[in-house]
Amino acid sequence: MRVGRTPWLSTLSRFPFSYAPLPTDESEHIAMEDKKKAKELEAGLGDDAGVTVHVSEKDVDTAAQVGFNIDTLDPAEAERVRKKIDRHILPLMMILYWVQFMDKTTLGNSAILGIQQSNHLTTNQYNWLGTIFYISYLVFELPQNLALQRFKVGKWMSINIFVWAVALCAHAACHSFGALFALRFILGMCEGSITAGFMIVTSMFYTRQEASVRVGYWFLMNGTAQIVSGFLSFGALHIHTPSFEPWQWYMIITGTITLIVAASYWVWFPDSPTTARFLTPRERAVAIERIKVNQTGVENKKFKREQLIEALTDPKTWLFALFSALDNIPNSLTNQRSIIVKSFGFNVLQTALLGCVDGIVEIVTIWTGVTLVSKWKNSRAYVAVIYFIPNIAGTIMINTIPWENKIGLLFSIWLTGVGTTGFVLSLGWVTAVTAGHTKRVTVQGIMLIGYCVGNSAGPFMWQEKYKPRNHVPWIIIGVCYVICPLILLVIRYMLASENKRRDAEGPDDSYEDVYIDVVLEDGTTVTRKVDKAFLDLTDIQNRDYRYVL
Repeated sequence: MRVGRTPWLSTLSRFPFSYAPLPTDESEHIAMEDKKKAKELEAGLGDDAGVTVHVSEKDVDTAAQVGFNIDTLDPAEAERVRKKIDRHILPLMMILYWVQFMDKTTLGNSAILGIQQSNHLTTNQYNWLGTIFYISYLVFELPQNLALQRFKVGKWMSINIFVWAVALCAHAACHSFGALFALRFILGMCEGSITAGFMIVTSMFYTRQEASVRVGYWFLMNGTAQIVSGFLSFGALHIHTPSFEPWQWYMIITGTITLIVAASYWVWFPDSPTTARFLTPRERAVAIERIKVNQTGVENKKFKREQLIEALTDPKTWLFALFSALDNIPNSLTNQRSIIVKSFGFNVLQTALLGCVDGIVEIVTIWTGVTLVSKWKNSRAYVAVIYFIPNIAGTIMINTIPWENKIGLLFSIWLTGVGTTGFVLSLGWVTAVTAGHTKRVTVQGIMLIGYCVGNSAGPFMWQEKYKPRNHVPWIIIGVCYVICPLILLVIRYMLASENKRRDAEGPDDSYEDVYIDVVLEDGTTVTRKVDKAFLDLTDIQNRDYRYVL
């Protein structure tokens, strides 16, 4: 047994035991297995006879608490369950990500629909409306992550969706900077739960290899949102009413769509594979067994201070956060793109429709990027680096192409959308290389705070004095696109080196014999062994954990 690992077990064994009832559908089979195991232990016949290490069920994964167990996983059955999960979860995730991005970019689309003129906004005030969204997102990101750990994920997300839908509809009643400022603050507070919630849910239902592709699927809906937003803007321009302007109709339409999605999430979105209503009890057990290979479990509702400290002292946490911050400074283009394209000489209708091309670029590049990662083992960093090359080329072109060449400038802007793939891959990657539920939600929260920092700082690059060429903002964007791939390569080198160190250490048996006591429905107390994958260990505690690259 490896020296230096066992104190964790004695620490956990001091926690009091508390009982969570088993699902009725599974209890009969589990009771028979557990009673058999108890008799073997009592008689000294089992492989684990004489082992008496006990931990509180609150310290282990929820999958271990409810006691789902599959002796042998049938690949065909696992594939069937995975497809069923895809059918029920992916459509909802993709729709919501489309809606949240569309809602987030309502400010940019409303800029060409008259919101600045109606609310008498200066350039600086308009930039602040973009920034306050991300400042609010930043302030509430860690609380949102902790709430996602504490409460039911699906229900918490649906509450946030409802609140931001109401806030979005309320934009239509605004006639001042102050009112818009307050509502944008509410939007940022609520939308901070979505990406974090999706990262948690994706890690619950999918293996690490599958997760990268699924993150890509729901993130590419940002591109779909740009296309739909372009057509909605085009349609809103043709609504002529005496008391309502096009930008107000645009807010009402998008807000109504979001309200429908909020209701759908409350009814249909699952909180965990252990309770998913669309799965049978047997399928829930298969879903849990499928992700055992991740060595990260499903979830744990207890906040663990030691995992928080580990997250804060882990170098990769801050490297991912730095990457996220720098990669999202250019994301200020979200609210500036329409203004920039219109400055090239295109009219309002042309600008609205040209925004659809940005969406097509994002969809194609994200889809091809995650497909490459799924085919090319341990390639996340390398694929991301490749997709940053067009971004760098685009920033050089837009700074050097003559102002008279409007088509060339337009293509340069489209090129800068290719590198979104790098951020998408990083979202899946940070989830795949972080274990321990408290640590994972903390690391994800810190990374998304970096996302907010970049998005908050970005809008202030776009000053009136830099127009129309905006050389200074584009140079800053180009520098970010050079540094970001280098950070990803550093992360890959660190994780690959750690994998080699662990390979040299040999197997880790420190957490092989851990048990919890379970009270069955007939009142019998039995001892159940907990698989290492469901002990809620961190990636540093579990030396058998290997980082994907």
